[in-house]
Amino acid sequence: MTEARKPAARAKPKGKRGLNGGAATFLSSPGEGRRLLSCKAKDVVFEQGRSADALFYIVSGRVQVTVVSAQGKEGVVALLSKGDFVGEGGLAGQPLYLASAMAIEDSTLVRIEKGAMNTLLRTQPGFAEFFTTFLLSRNIQIEADLVDQLFNSSEKRLARVLLLLAQFGKDGEMLSVIPKISQEVLAAKVGTTRSRINFFMNKFRDLGLIEYNGELKVHSSLLNVIVHD
Repeated sequence: MTEARKPAARAKPKGKRGLNGGAATFLSSPGEGRRLLSCKAKDVVFEQGRSADALFYIVSGRVQVTVVSAQGKEGVVALLSKGDFVGEGGLAGQPLYLASAMAIEDSTLVRIEKGAMNTLLRTQPGFAEFFTTFLLSRNIQIEADLVDQLFNSSEKRLARVLLLLAQFGKDGEMLSVIPKISQEVLAAKVGTTRSRINFFMNKFRDLGLIEYNGELKVHSSLLNVIVHD
């Protein structure tokens, strides 16, 4: 992982998660308390157990968040992308990162020191609203993940993960997800075995719901797997 030499291109605002003015500048350029990072696939953003002295904003790319238990078992707790924050627990007094974050494709992130973030939240009402919206959305996502684990089959959980990764899309379109995503990662996220993931991926492909030839593509009709009883 290296520090980016040039500011990343600013993303166009999208709905409530778009940024304007000073907040957009803050998240797209280096400055006091923040710096741009260029990460290659498999670069570690931060490690579980290390001091939670900063949070990160994903300008582009994707980041995987994992937790390792005391027994050494690893689980994927989040797959994040452009527009997401990661490592924000330190703002609530969390002294150490409770998870690890790793880029799963070439990515650009902004590392924001806690002090700089707190200053921004106090002085930029628009940014504070943006960040609050993100936190509420993250909370809704976590609740949905819990309900998914409690009440849905592993087949439906896999379908939901694939649709979330593809960010849905318009009917009839095949949407690119992540090149060469491993079934081990999907199994960890879904909470099942790799063999079950392989079985369902083959089933989805046979039904024409996905394409899986080096690059994973998801059809929006996969949603029918979730809503069908």
